[in-house]
Amino acid sequence: MVHVRFFVTIELNHTIVPAHDKEASARFFADLFGLAYEGSSGHFAPVRVNDRLTFDFDQDDSFESHHYAFHVSDDEFDAIVQRVQQAGLAYGSHPWDPENRTLNDWNGGRGVYFRDLNGHLLELLTRDTASS
Repeated sequence: MVHVRFFVTIELNHTIVPAHDKEASARFFADLFGLAYEGSSGHFAPVRVNDRLTFDFDQDDSFESHHYAFHVSDDEFDAIVQRVQQAGLAYGSHPWDPENRTLNDWNGGRGVYFRDLNGHLLELLTRDTASS
């Protein structure tokens, strides 16, 4: 018997990001990533990451930190890291050491980790690990 697999195009449309202050968190994220923040929309403070993905910041008092990884171009990487440094944020080359002030060169690209206002770990990588 032959099994034929059909692949469906599945894309992440939005994700909810818990925040102590959703407005400040949305502005912070948008500023660091060079994105526009147009204000709250209903219950959420959304930031459009690209034409297919929105980060919807949601007010919450208590939550665990999350890890969000972003595949970016070399130019985007340089610009975001520069804004991270200008903001005085700690950054690092490993998820277990996001404050060592170095970048990594894993998989033939560059990567870095840093925390947002809520303690979420943000990762930038210039080489898509899914295609490695």
